[in-house]
Amino acid sequence: MGGCVPVMSLHPLYTHEDAVFEKKLLGTWIQDPNDPESIWEFKAAGEPENSYELTFTDKDGQKGLFTAHLLKLEDNTFLDVYPKHFPSGSLDDPNAAPWPYNQFFFAPAHTFLKVDAIEPQLIIRLSEDDQMEKLLEEDPNAIAYEQLEDGFILTAPTKQLQTFVIKYANDKRLFLYPTALTRQTADPPKPSPPKDPNEAAKKE
Repeated sequence: MGGCVPVMSLHPLYTHEDAVFEKKLLGTWIQDPNDPESIWEFKAAGEPENSYELTFTDKDGQKGLFTAHLLKLEDNTFLDVYPKHFPSGSLDDPNAAPWPYNQFFFAPAHTFLKVDAIEPQLIIRLSEDDQMEKLLEEDPNAIAYEQLEDGFILTAPTKQLQTFVIKYANDKRLFLYPTALTRQTADPPKPSPPKDPNEAAKKE
């Protein structure tokens, strides 16, 4: 999600019946263990049901906090990502924002990505609005959308959105080349120094 603008949708890709919870997704995933380009941390959110709390950190340390839902459509797995907070403050406490009335002018939108695998690596394919725009230019009726001053936003309801992503699941104009993330593991404990066999004799 860092470095590119993902495709945005007013409606989610999932319904509550579609959402699944996969424990294998939990944990921290990094793009390059030696030089992390991005860090993805998934935690069980509890509410809403079958959801994850996703913390995304880019290489500059900038973070994003999201609610994510995993879902399966036919033979494909996707992840729907939704901002947990507005740009200027909290959804739960609008008055905590520096400019509380500005809260009413930010509309959170969903984005989604394709999940090719979770183990042994998390392999994902992000969406990117420039590539998607090429698809819409070639087929303006592919999916309902609204053209904005600086881009576009998908407006199709969830079921139509699902039909669309199933049809174009393997199209690089919707989902980019795969990105492989490796599970971050804790540093192994340092071994204890060897015991001096003569120490016990001295104590006796």
